[in-house]
Amino acid sequence: MTILLDLDLTGELVEDVGSHPIERVLARRRLVLRTLVDRLATAANDPHVVGLLAKLGTPSMSLAQAQELSDAVVRFRASGKDAIAWAETFGELGRGTTAYVVATGFGEVWLQPSGSVGLMGAAATGVFVRGALDRVHVEPLFAQRHEYKNAADSLLRNEFTDAHREATERLAASAYEQIVSAVAERRRLPQDRVRELIDRAPIPAAEAREAGLIDHLGYRDAVRAAVDRRWDQKPTLLYVSQYRRRWDAVRRARQTRRPAVGLIEAAGMIGTGRSKRGPVGRVAGSDTVAAAFRSAVRDGRTKAIVFRVNSRGGSYIASDIIWHEVCNAREAGKPVVVSMGDVAGSGGYFVAAAADVIVAQPATLTGSIGVLGGKLQTSGLFERLGVRVEGVARGRHALMFSSQTGFSDEEWGKLDEWLDLIYDDFVDKVARGRAMTRDAVQEVARGRVWTGADAAERGLVDELGGLRRAIEIARERSGLPPDAPLRPALAVSPVRRLRPPRSSDDPAAFVHVRGWSTQLWGSGDYAQLAAALGLPASGPLTMPAGPLR
Repeated sequence: MTILLDLDLTGELVEDVGSHPIERVLARRRLVLRTLVDRLATAANDPHVVGLLAKLGTPSMSLAQAQELSDAVVRFRASGKDAIAWAETFGELGRGTTAYVVATGFGEVWLQPSGSVGLMGAAATGVFVRGALDRVHVEPLFAQRHEYKNAADSLLRNEFTDAHREATERLAASAYEQIVSAVAERRRLPQDRVRELIDRAPIPAAEAREAGLIDHLGYRDAVRAAVDRRWDQKPTLLYVSQYRRRWDAVRRARQTRRPAVGLIEAAGMIGTGRSKRGPVGRVAGSDTVAAAFRSAVRDGRTKAIVFRVNSRGGSYIASDIIWHEVCNAREAGKPVVVSMGDVAGSGGYFVAAAADVIVAQPATLTGSIGVLGGKLQTSGLFERLGVRVEGVARGRHALMFSSQTGFSDEEWGKLDEWLDLIYDDFVDKVARGRAMTRDAVQEVARGRVWTGADAAERGLVDELGGLRRAIEIARERSGLPPDAPLRPALAVSPVRRLRPPRSSDDPAAFVHVRGWSTQLWGSGDYAQLAAALGLPASGPLTMPAGPLR
């Protein structure tokens, strides 16, 4: 039997589904980036698979995700197999840039005659709510290190600062350059011509074909008829999510005893305790991530570690715990290779800084070596509502982080001292991990966010690529063969999860749990309000939200 893989990319694409069994069951119908990349790699070497047919559209996808998926399709085609993409439209009078970037990885692109190509370029925006806070008499009291650390600017300002605008413009420019380069190379067009087409977008289907952005016009039935004519015997159409599922368990069982690369993930905000769900999404708990590193170090079959980081940061204490475990793993002789997803900034970069190798996509948001701290003072709002709050304290600074009081001069001094200490520690650890001087780190730090491409030029990233490339490097560094398996460094069976852990050395004590956490700052009395207003409720090592799209 021959197989034509079927892929529908019109839905939301997620990084991963978590480790909890219930989450994995609920995610069976979701598009998981890591699973898609893995299955395409497997299919490339399967003689039963003859090609890939994918429907594209306007999914919720970042530019970094589009790059990783497009690269996976290019590798699939390199095995000699066909890859055909079709779309009803790349953005219906709207943005379709990331979907089209994925399409450039295919050997042939079809578009419905009524569709268009919304190759609109790149944009990054800032939302400023200081005016709204002033109207409701809520005062933001924050300090940050340094001028580019703009995660709290949405609360502190009414517009871009010069530094914020400079950094944001560079992010958009870098993403734009990457888009132009990808389209020009894969569609064999001059870069100046691609820039002209971007400025004309959205482009109607007929014009897009004439310009060389697509190959054919046709509805779904025309695409299917053309595809079926490629082979003497019509292949069986099979969703990528269903491909080889029946053999996965057998394959995993055969690989359990082989030397392997251990996979550890830090997805979502970084906080203390176990990994869980929080008010701002997933929380990568330092207890869980640290336990995974310790498990990998103890396991003699785990020869290297791939650390997948997809996080805007969060708690300084939690980030430092994870950083320490990365150092311990390296000292134990286990190479650590970081693979960055959409974003690995602030605390997300802190935990990665000590790795042997850092791999990022060109559009990954990374860096943000800086720190912020403070609170929202809501006493004015409460007074307008007729609510009076009084406090009694013993201890000079007992109410320092109460949302009902401001900071005294002495407390501002304490906050500044704390921020300086964290910032200096952050810079020192990046300098040690990246083999850079402190002055060199300062040049690219000060809270500035970089794309992966710009970060690579400045020594913050070693190589551009996705998870597959990070796995290849880990195998090479540990002397493993190219087909050495990748498996979770911390794996606890569903049955074992039901039993109480035996001790704090038992991996079952730190597996993912379901629940809510608002304690990532160390004080939860205003965390939910802050999150609702756009404040990074996850902690002092946090960068602005939103990957490039």
